[in-house]
Amino acid sequence: MKNLRSILAALVVLLAATAAHAQQPTITATVPFSFAVGDRAYPAGNYLFKNDGAALIIRDADRVKTSVTLSHSCESATRSADTKLVFDTMGGYYFLRQIWVAGNFTGLELSRSRAEVRLAQNHVQQESIIVAANISR
Repeated sequence: MKNLRSILAALVVLLAATAAHAQQPTITATVPFSFAVGDRAYPAGNYLFKNDGAALIIRDADRVKTSVTLSHSCESATRSADTKLVFDTMGGYYFLRQIWVAGNFTGLELSRSRAEVRLAQNHVQQESIIVAANISR
């Protein structure tokens, strides 16, 4: 009987995770400046961002170029009021740091690139820039 309960509990968790994964929206945003994600640079323009498990898919709006990078979840004590992209800027460079969807306590966070770590080690002042985004279905 205990084994049956354990199996049933595992199935419920698996189904819940699958349902949550299926509900991940595609985020669209116009980024007015060049930016970096990991060690890859992107020109200013319109982009689509899609969370696919631990991977973040970044696609230009023309769907010509697509890239994939690893991401992890981050949490906030309050729900995000807006759907937005958060960039860190240092030394004239912009780095995508987080993606938030309005109404959620969790967002996506991206690891720091080597260039961003070097700038931080050289005590370059960091600021955060927020870019409004939209959910597209």
